[in-house]
Amino acid sequence: MAAKRKAASTPKVGEWAFLVGLLLAIVLGLFPQALAVTTVTSVLVVLGIIVGLVNVVAKESHGFLLAAVALLVAGSAGYGILPGVGDYLGAILTNISTFVAPAAVIVAIKTVYVLARKA
Repeated sequence: MAAKRKAASTPKVGEWAFLVGLLLAIVLGLFPQALAVTTVTSVLVVLGIIVGLVNVVAKESHGFLLAAVALLVAGSAGYGILPGVGDYLGAILTNISTFVAPAAVIVAIKTVYVLARKA
């Protein structure tokens, strides 16, 4: 009975970590002075680690890694030159990159491990 409860709650933790991380990245990109940069980075990295460990399964890893690369590239595009919204868009994408990068590293390591086991 306890095993069923734990198996059912684990995906919820990953889903909540993803939603909270994404919302924090957006909100703190809009209001960058709300928290210290180190606090924002630490929270987003921890949530990204949780998402990478719990939320992404083997069959989703290819799509997740592709999306992560796209987000990381988009985050480094230099949106600051856009008048009005550039600073906000750049901050949001930087926060999303900070959130997604640890998850991508963990998923990549898990994928390499699975591929090495098959060889």
